[in-house]
Amino acid sequence: MSRRTVYAAAAVALTAGAAAAVVVALPDAQEQAEASAPAATAVVKKETLVDTETTDGELGYGDPTAHACRVSGTVTALAAEGATVTRGKALYRIDDDPVVLLYGSLPAYRTLSSGDTGRDVKQFEQNLWALGYRGFTVDRTYSSATASAVRDWQEDLGLAETGTVDPARIVYASGAVRVDSRAAEPGDVVQPGTDLLETTGTGRVATVELDISDQRLARKGAAVRVTLPDGKEVAGTIKGVETVVTPAEGQQEASTSLSVTIGFARAPAGLDQASVSVEFTAAKRPGVLTVPVAALLALAEGGYGLEVVDGGAGSITAAETGLFAAGRVEVSGGGIAAGTTVGMPS
Repeated sequence: MSRRTVYAAAAVALTAGAAAAVVVALPDAQEQAEASAPAATAVVKKETLVDTETTDGELGYGDPTAHACRVSGTVTALAAEGATVTRGKALYRIDDDPVVLLYGSLPAYRTLSSGDTGRDVKQFEQNLWALGYRGFTVDRTYSSATASAVRDWQEDLGLAETGTVDPARIVYASGAVRVDSRAAEPGDVVQPGTDLLETTGTGRVATVELDISDQRLARKGAAVRVTLPDGKEVAGTIKGVETVVTPAEGQQEASTSLSVTIGFARAPAGLDQASVSVEFTAAKRPGVLTVPVAALLALAEGGYGLEVVDGGAGSITAAETGLFAAGRVEVSGGGIAAGTTVGMPS
């Protein structure tokens, strides 16, 4: 039996990071001894193997959030495009009464008044306290003391001093917002549901759309490298990963992708919006043995092996594979060490 009947060179296309224990049936000692050295060889290296992938992204302020009016009336003021609105300030005015921004993750969904309890009460009271109002306890109960502080707040805003909180007069966001665009203008007559403006966060971020098959790249908290249009590289961190499902429409099939948001410890200077490239690191293996992927052999008995070359002859040994990256693969097994010469099948 010739060496060709024992193994065949593999055209390897494996998912990066996949590892499999290889169990093989190797040729007998006589056949190994008869095998001649291959024409081309490579050397086993000990190195840090890094699985990276670079893809296009956009530098900006992230996806905008639309804000619709919740009352009927005339728009008398809107925050300007590009303006930053902070806690307690008006995003817009309807009939000259303000709709103010507060910080929190829970939307305003009901009128708050004395006797109410819940997470939304505490969230509102935290904002009231942060705005400098006192005389109440920040907890889950809307007390008469809370109502008294609300009347003071309403007086300062120029609203009727009812002591109750109208959800139509509050917009919650995770923090300060930047006005991205306006869908209405002062003087427009609006109804509940009318879009007025869109906002984003105030910090610049990079956003990348990935195929769902690239999920290994999108790990929240992972470090990335972002290359700006001028070639400068800046460090970033994955802040959020969202699954985006696009329904079928016309001839286009439904699809699923990942929207990745990348934040910066120090935002790139001088750029508001720009196309960038983002380098993701899916895996890193320091100090491992590697060979070119093309050195792997698909053994007739199943699994993979390497042809170890010693002197003028080659012998086949089983190889356990680890990380695949940059055209190389992590390997281990008997007879495989740094500096070992292995065959490169033609």
